[in-house]
Amino acid sequence: MGGIEMLKKYFKQLSLRTMHEAYSLAHKEIAQPLQKGGKCLDCGANNGYKYDTLKKLIHLDPDSYYGIEWNKSLVMEAMKKNLNVVQGDLNEKINFQDDEFKCVFGLSVLEHLLNPCSFLKECYRILDRDGTLIILTPNISTYFTAILILFGRMPSSGPHPDSNQILSQDSLLKVGHESIKPDPEAVTPIHRHIVVFSYRVLLSYFKIIGFREIKGYGFGLYPFPNFLQPILQKIDPYHCHQMVIVARK
Repeated sequence: MGGIEMLKKYFKQLSLRTMHEAYSLAHKEIAQPLQKGGKCLDCGANNGYKYDTLKKLIHLDPDSYYGIEWNKSLVMEAMKKNLNVVQGDLNEKINFQDDEFKCVFGLSVLEHLLNPCSFLKECYRILDRDGTLIILTPNISTYFTAILILFGRMPSSGPHPDSNQILSQDSLLKVGHESIKPDPEAVTPIHRHIVVFSYRVLLSYFKIIGFREIKGYGFGLYPFPNFLQPILQKIDPYHCHQMVIVARK
């Protein structure tokens, strides 16, 4: 096996572990406030598949699960499963009442929004008193980002406007993005990372909005090996590849 193939395999394993750990923690944090009942809102709901994931963790009444999804065909799939998923744009005002939800979550969504700060304010508005917001998003302040900048690459941990062209020319950048497809929407392309926060800045913004009991977790401190990750992530979450932020209103 060549050096490049070994490098690709290494980063793919690291990426898979990172995403698995980050999503597992996020799902547990979502389930926790819902154990005593209340409604949840899935921002970027896709076809509602996260309902099935949550149902494995807690007893979740389908009438308590709500979702917003940009893609109309995915909304139709969710509706066929009798899930409360509506079509909407998370860059705009969220069409729900103040203090309506016990839990609001957006997993791998924030980085795709044109107005992520407005979205976080809307999440605060629609959460009830003591409601919980869970966000999973990439972190731009990583060692990996610094290396990319040194080599003249774009400083983000996700697909860019020119990703398809880059990927066809540079196999090293294919790590973790083998399934990227051309952006199907001209206005808000779903694969493009538009605004990527740093760990410190995102925590600070949660405080500015008014959230309390803010907890941050980091996953994937690249390029360190897998066996060191559990320790290093706790020591230095500020430079991990993915971050999960949990905060109460």
